[in-house]
Parts: sequence; C-alpha cells; structure tokens
Amino acid sequence: MTAAATATQQKQAPAGLSNKAREMMEAINSDAAKHHVWIRTQANAPAQRPWFSQTGGEGSGQLASGRVAANQMKTLAHLWRWKEFSPYLHRISEIARKAEVSPIEFADRQSILLLNPGLNGRLQITNTIRCAISIYNPGDVAPVHLHSPNASRTILSDKGGYTVVEGERCTAARGDLILTPNGTWHDHGNDSNEPVVWIDMLDWPLMEFLDAAWVDHDMPGAQGNTRVQAVTKSEGRSQRLYGHGGIKPAFIDHQIGVGKSPAPLIHYRGADVLEMLHNLRKEEGDAYEGIKVDFVNPVTGEPVFKTLNYSAQLLRPGEETELKRETAGTFYVVIEGEGATEVGGKRFEWSKNDIFVVPNFLWRRHRNTGKADAVIYSVSDAALMKNIGQYYAQGRSKDGNITELVH
Repeated sequence: MTAAATATQQKQAPAGLSNKAREMMEAINSDAAKHHVWIRTQANAPAQRPWFSQTGGEGSGQLASGRVAANQMKTLAHLWRWKEFSPYLHRISEIARKAEVSPIEFADRQSILLLNPGLNGRLQITNTIRCAISIYNPGDVAPVHLHSPNASRTILSDKGGYTVVEGERCTAARGDLILTPNGTWHDHGNDSNEPVVWIDMLDWPLMEFLDAAWVDHDMPGAQGNTRVQAVTKSEGRSQRLYGHGGIKPAFIDHQIGVGKSPAPLIHYRGADVLEMLHNLRKEEGDAYEGIKVDFVNPVTGEPVFKTLNYSAQLLRPGEETELKRETAGTFYVVIEGEGATEVGGKRFEWSKNDIFVVPNFLWRRHRNTGKADAVIYSVSDAALMKNIGQYYAQGRSKDGNITELVH
C-alpha cells in the first residue's frame, strides 16, 4: 500500500460509520420523501456510453438501476412487417363500416399505434416520435383540429384521400408527404370509393414530456355536422408557390397557422420524389446513405420542422452502405423494393410498406438485396438534436477506422 493510500485511510470516518453511511442516508430518505426530497446515495449512471471513447461493439449503453435510472428509456431496434400489422387495419375498417357509431366519434381516428418494445408500452416508437397508421373508409371524415405537436401524413395506399391544411386541400396519392405544422388547422377525409391508408408521424412524445401537448377542436366557422374547415385556397397552391427549388415568392407572407416559422410547403408529391431520386441514381451518392434527399423548408432551407428531419433515399441493386451511427433516433418506411438493414449487429429484412426503427447510438447499414431500386423514407429527431447542440454522427469503414461525420 502506498503512503498516500495509507494517509487517505487515516482520514476516513471512524470505524463502524463509513461502511454504514449509505444505509444511514437511505434511512433519511424515507423521511425526506415526505417533503419531495432525495438524499443522494448513488452516483449518476447514464444509459449511454461516452460518444467519443466508446466506438466499438454495437454502440449503445444500457439502462442503469436504482433511483438514478427512474427516468431512463432505451429504444430498441425493431421491424414491423406490413403483412403482420395490416390485417388489424382491415379489421378496423370492417368494424367501422358496420358500426352505428364511427370509431372517429370516440377515438378521433381509425388507427393502430406502433409500440417500441423497449419503451414499456408508451405510445411511441422512439424517445421523441409517435407513429400511427390510419385507415379511412369511403366517406369518413376526421373533424378539423389544431395541435401543438408537429405532424405529417405519408400515404401508403394508391389513393390517399385528402387533407385540408389552413384552407388548402391536398388530394394525396402513394408516397406523398403532407405536413401539418404545429398551430395549423387541418382535417382529413376519404372521398374515394376504397379505403385509404397513411402513416401519421408526430413529435407528440417530446411535447408530452415537456407538458406542452394540447389539441383544439373548436375552429371558428367550422362547417356542418362533420365540422370541417372551408376550402379557401386553390388546390396545389403551396406547391405552385414553393415547389421550384431555389426560388421563393417575394410578394406574400410565408406564415401559415399560429406556429413559429412553419414550413409553408405542405404537400410533397411522391411521384416528384421518386422522379428526383431516379434521376440522381447515376451519381456516386453517399457512402453511408446512398442517394439521399432531404425535405426542407423552402424559405429557410432548414428541416421542415424544428424537431424532425424528413428524408428519402434510394439504394441501387446490390448497394450496401458503410456503417454509421448518430445521436438521433430514426424511423424508416419502405416505399419501393426490398433489402436488409443491420442495426447493432442484428439483421432486419424488409420489403414494401415495412417499417423499422434505428435507435440513437447504434451502428447501422443498409443493403438493397433486390433486383430493382429500393426507396425508403425516414423521419428522425436529428433536427432537434442539432438545435440543442447534441447531434453527432460517425462512420466506420470495413477496416474499423472511425470517421467523425460533419452535417
């Protein structure tokens, strides 16, 4: 034993007390709890590994135990197969078709919510994102409403019904992305002759954690028994105004709704997205993403929401990306093709309409295993992480070298 260690021992508390210090402090806690106080008896134990020093293995940490772990959550990588969850949509549709009282009357929507198996039944797929998949029968209408979370529709059926946002009607088709920024009045419906299916994405868990989630159903001037808003703008107006890259109108106010600086382009057509991706397929692309494009606010060039980043990417037949990890969690839905994604050492094989989640900190790579191009859409909280100064990304080459990626 060194002299320094001996000196340290001599300065410790009297024998019989030092070994009981935690026990005695825990005893105080039983009384302190009455006053909403906790006497610290445990060191912090973060659920993630240090970003810059722990780059090997799968990349993720683990949940702690004890009082310091009370608020910890850890999203798990997971795949939801269309062939497994779509039957529930059809069952909902059939019940709603025969019901005297539509499920919309008591549940606001006709949908299923995806639950991440690592989040103890919470209505969310990542720490910040909720995902619902809705089905609407011919004639169904969801009344007009406004809420604090940002939201979007990604259309899975060939015909996608419609959404009206701040007086502009958006008639949708497969692959379309329709935005409803926080603070915008919107309603949905299906005026086609067959059921329509879309994905609802929201930053609801984040707003709920901040105790800032609210919904308003009382729009002044809402019309009829179904309480919908009047269509006051010509269809496709936002696309005519903002749908030409690098050009924005200088004669109007870009504000829509009551939110702060929302993205004014609310309808991105899937056909346009696919055309752009396929026109770019001969480009070299990104080693970690393939051919990838971001949906952006056409006024600012920033992500469409302050909290969520929306993207689409194309993988060519046989293309495999290199390993990448981020401090952001990401949702994916397969629009075209088939392939596989390795997440934290686990392989998930996917095809059309399948959905999967890549948690933050985990290494992942994609591979197109089919004979045609694969297209996947993604939503992540990278925008949020960047805005709070917490976004990092790394790449790992086949020889194990780590590269800090700048975004």
